[in-house]
Amino acid sequence: MSKTSWSAICWRNVSLSLLDQRRLPAEEVWLELTSAQDVADAIRDMVVRGAPAIGITAAYGVVLGAINQKGQQKWYGMVVRDIEQLAASRPTAVNLFWALERMKTVLDNARDEASPPVAALIEEARLIHEEDCANNQRMSALALSTMQHMSGEDPFSVMTHCNTGALATGGHGTALGIIKAGASCGMIEHVHVNETRPWMQGARLTSWELSRENIPLSLNVESAAALIMSKGNVKWLIVGADRIAANGDVANKIGTYTLAIAARYHGVKVMVAAPLSSFDLTIQSGGDIPVEERAGEEIMYQGNTRIAPENINAFNPVFDITPAALIDVIVTEKGVIAQPTQDNIKNHVRV
Repeated sequence: MSKTSWSAICWRNVSLSLLDQRRLPAEEVWLELTSAQDVADAIRDMVVRGAPAIGITAAYGVVLGAINQKGQQKWYGMVVRDIEQLAASRPTAVNLFWALERMKTVLDNARDEASPPVAALIEEARLIHEEDCANNQRMSALALSTMQHMSGEDPFSVMTHCNTGALATGGHGTALGIIKAGASCGMIEHVHVNETRPWMQGARLTSWELSRENIPLSLNVESAAALIMSKGNVKWLIVGADRIAANGDVANKIGTYTLAIAARYHGVKVMVAAPLSSFDLTIQSGGDIPVEERAGEEIMYQGNTRIAPENINAFNPVFDITPAALIDVIVTEKGVIAQPTQDNIKNHVRV
């Protein structure tokens, strides 16, 4: 397996192994999960993160729920309960609900059987995983063609935010997969990686993925992004998405909206890379997307050391909404949406 095709999610016949992303880059520790509740806890606790990876992991969680109900008379209701627990683990990434709906369809087709359809559920979960890897590769090819057309032949630098690589997907990556592919062909010469507070996914995870591929990078705090863009060498801001509304507004890691504003001012193109499963046409605009907020303690501590005064409030949203007007292109496994609008998104997703 090449470095760009590895996965942090591994199905092992009757258990699921996840690379614990909370402990990277200091330690590479794999956790073995044996129940749907284990999987829901791992998603909630950020053992696994990234919208596609969350969906894949949840699909395998349904399999574990079915395995644990073998021989039980009321297995269907218990596995449905597991699906509900998995759905409640994170509210924003629509890939989670998309994957669970696919798994429930398989479950519903066998609800009158004496035993849960374990083999069929394993097959569906593996298919979701494999499709994601293939989709990522197609996105990379489409994105490189687009960037070459819009930015010319000379090598350039890019900026990215959070982590959208193999760790956040079934393998290879969305935005980071594009960057790795661009670096391997000489198109991208340098990557500016935002730390991505407070969980530091850029510092810990994206830097780790790029360094193991020997891709030139520099790490910076988000507040340095506009200064870096002002120097003129950054041609593209390339990010992922956790949910895309019908009008093209994008929910992504907190800080993306600020970066898109700076990019527009400095003439840097903005590319969002996301599979079709990230689109939610039932949500008309970004204002309707539920934005997860996490405990304020996450920004009051560095490690085990408290850095903020006692008895203060904290605002800790995980995502923000970038308006479609600030996005130049959205790349999916199906093609490229230039200057996204409600009409061209509808045509792209549904045709």
